[in-house]
Amino acid sequence: MRVMLVAGARPNFMKVAPILANLESRGIESILVHTGQHYDAALSDAFFRDLEIKAPDHHLEVGSGSHAVQTARVMEAFEPVLLDEAPDWVVVVGDVNSTLATALVASKLKAEVGCHVAHVEAGLRSRDWRMPEEVNRVLTDQLADLLLTPSRDARQHLEAEGIDAARIRFVGNVMIDTLLRRLPAARERATPAAHGLRAHEYAVATVHRPSNVDGAGELRTILESLGAVARSLPVVLPLHPRTAGSIERHGLGGLLEPLTITPPLGYLDMLGLLDQARVVLTDSGGIQEETTALGIPCVTLREQTERPITVTEGTNRLAPWPLSEAGVLEAFSAAMADGAERRPAPDGWDGKAAVRIVDALLDPGAGAR
Repeated sequence: MRVMLVAGARPNFMKVAPILANLESRGIESILVHTGQHYDAALSDAFFRDLEIKAPDHHLEVGSGSHAVQTARVMEAFEPVLLDEAPDWVVVVGDVNSTLATALVASKLKAEVGCHVAHVEAGLRSRDWRMPEEVNRVLTDQLADLLLTPSRDARQHLEAEGIDAARIRFVGNVMIDTLLRRLPAARERATPAAHGLRAHEYAVATVHRPSNVDGAGELRTILESLGAVARSLPVVLPLHPRTAGSIERHGLGGLLEPLTITPPLGYLDMLGLLDQARVVLTDSGGIQEETTALGIPCVTLREQTERPITVTEGTNRLAPWPLSEAGVLEAFSAAMADGAERRPAPDGWDGKAAVRIVDALLDPGAGAR
């Protein structure tokens, strides 16, 4: 069996890393395709080293662009690679443009290539069609032959959309495989101390979603809210390139003064920072999951989450919407009152999701439609 794994953005690599490792341990050939949807040359080598991932077999180098342009570039660049490699499985992860683009190409060429499509993290839903990721999730799930779900509620979403139950397999959260495997190495780096922070005496913030950072009003509200939080607890903000550009464009640089600003961090440094935080404020889906796994209180700066298990079974809470300084401070205070708490891990957050994913790919009945 030959398995092609596709990744396009940094969160994707946390998901493919344990799958690649499990394939290798079983002697199964893997082909890694990096679409280059998100690419930072300064961070790329460190990120691959942090996750212990082999160099990509194919780098499509599609770069940034509008959703339409980026999706089209991925499709054009991926088609010849798929035809040449002719894998048995094309495994796509997450919900970025690369996920949908490569699933669409593989679905149309299934008969010619003889491949099937598997979607890791299938069935997550925000019900917010303003999010490009929601479009990508729903359409990828319709295309995939095998839907590998991270949480039990995902099956209900898929069956409600007419997906045959025979195509759905619960495997658990593969991002937690990576977290559990690399946490000791992250702790050895002592990242908080390197930034002058004392363990459990600081907050971490991340903000990058277009709906939060592209508009001057929304971005100002978030930065002012983080500044208000910083009056009671130091706030460290690794600054996403999109956010940095928007801050400069809107002339909001003065609002960064109360915050500790760092450049984007590699996986181990970011994980080490999260692990020792008192509270995290974020609009990242992956960080909602990581904080639940670490037992760190999290405030999500979004109207809804496609990962409700982090609220119902984890340490996450949604800030009151629409965002306001008073609302963010209210959610922050509640999170501080909770404190760090080790709760039982949600089902499937046991570091063995990749094993179950590869088991599903090896099932002779998988992929039949």
